[in-house]
This record gives sequence, C-alpha cells and structure tokens, in this order.
Amino acid sequence: MLTNLKNANIKVSSWQSRCPPGGGSMAQTFMNSNIQSGKVVVFIKPTCPYSRRTQELLSQLSFKQGLLGFFDITDNGDTNEIQDYLQQLTGARTVPRVFIGKECIGGCTDLVNMHERGELLRQLKQTGTLL
Repeated sequence: MLTNLKNANIKVSSWQSRCPPGGGSMAQTFMNSNIQSGKVVVFIKPTCPYSRRTQELLSQLSFKQGLLGFFDITDNGDTNEIQDYLQQLTGARTVPRVFIGKECIGGCTDLVNMHERGELLRQLKQTGTLL
C-alpha cells in the first residue's frame, strides 16, 4: 500500500533554476543534463494524481543519496515547451515521465506494473541506485 505524500520526505526541484545557460532550449538543456546513467529522474506536475502516486511508490524505496530526483515541469510557466520535448524524447507528453538511467520506462501505470511484476526492483538494483 502506498503511503500518504504528506508523510513522505520528497524534494521536488525547480527545473528552471538548475538550467545551465547556452545551447538549445532551456527545457532541452535541463532535461538532457539531468537524464543520466545511474540516476532515476521523474518529471512531474505536483497537482497530478499520477505524479503523486509515482512519488509515493518511489519514495518507499531506499535510494542512494542524490540518485532519485523529481522535477516539477510547471515551475517556469512554459509547461508546453517541456511537454513538447518530452514528446520528442519519449513519444508522450503526459506526466509523470520516469527515466531509469537514460531510458524512459513510461508513466505511473508502467511504473506500478513493473513494481508488481518485480521488474522495478531488479532494474534499480542492476543500475546501482538502491542502497
């Protein structure tokens, strides 16, 4: 059973404040700089129930420090630019979009299904992201 998000210690980063200058759009630069091997990155909207469920599920797992990140795509006011780039990268504009390393595994339903089949823990252990 998933825990209530109010009890989870989840840090959501602003994508705009961490976007380095130069080269490509801000959305492209930010996403490309954060989607990395050995990390789990989730792009979310904080009001989205699927984003909250994804945060709840992943927050129950014991990740190594700094290897799980949630990024609010609504922070800068140009959500469409980010979702357009998500469409280019993953074939879907919807959030959440979950990346394990450089691979997008899909959204909330995909994550839950992987978890229920035991594939999520196996993949996270293989990538070395869990304690």
